Amino acid sequence: MENKNNFKAVCFGEVLWDVFPSHKKIGGAPLNVALRMNSLGVATTIISRIGKDEDGDNLLSFLKEQNVSSDSIQVGEDYKTGVVNVMINEKGNASYDILYPSSWDKITLTNEMIEKVSESDVFIFGSLICRDEISRSTLYALLDKAKYKVFDANLRAPYYTTEVLVELMSKADFIKLNDEELWEISRKLESPYNSFEQNIKFIAEKTNTKQICVTKGAFGAVLYCKDKFYYNSGYFIKVVDTVGAGDSFLATLTARLLKGKSPQKSLNYACAIGALVAGQEGANPKISDIEIRKYMMLKDKKIEK
Repeated sequence: MENKNNFKAVCFGEVLWDVFPSHKKIGGAPLNVALRMNSLGVATTIISRIGKDEDGDNLLSFLKEQNVSSDSIQVGEDYKTGVVNVMINEKGNASYDILYPSSWDKITLTNEMIEKVSESDVFIFGSLICRDEISRSTLYALLDKAKYKVFDANLRAPYYTTEVLVELMSKADFIKLNDEELWEISRKLESPYNSFEQNIKFIAEKTNTKQICVTKGAFGAVLYCKDKFYYNSGYFIKVVDTVGAGDSFLATLTARLLKGKSPQKSLNYACAIGALVAGQEGANPKISDIEIRKYMMLKDKKIEK
């Protein structure tokens, strides 16, 4: 898609290799989001750190092939490029062993980073990057410079605390959670409610955040935007693996809302892309707009019947 509107985004956080039992692929939620946003016509920069090693060199080569700028990726000799051991169960759901410390835990603040974030329309970040004090302090400094902040909770035990989560959510303009994260955070904040909508509103009020989206896996997503709820009940697909599906969903929803698309249409399109990613291997399969629209039409007709 041609970038007619010249929107700019910055994703901050981990870049790494997902190591599966039989192969390895480049990943990391912020990088997955950046790749999908670029494919949707939003010029996206990734800020991270890699090691001076073979994995780091291959990651830089990959970014060059994908036309993603690596200018804001630091290279250090002190720590290795990040690696995550991924286990996939019989239902295609993933669990992760995230090695610590990795190079992306040590992102140090630069004036160039500050300038990139200040010039961008949207700044996207997650909670995992806060597991180390160095990257966390860099993130906090950049959040002060960002115009519009999107927080992807992406909870990975044991790498988060309630205090940090509340602070990150309070700094965000938009929060993305999955259903398990919604319930977990609601419990931690001692919510008295049991329903989806009540807990979304509870978190919105607690953190003074106007927009929250909660994904529900195969059952779609709920978007809370300007005191109104929008729903998509999901698009059925045979799951290959769920790695990166939520990242593509977030990238798509953010890109379309940024371009002024309606909340409902943005949510529908994002759910379709999330399903199509889950139906293929790896976090970043190439998916064309034509393929997405054909899939949505086919599924919507089946739903109407």
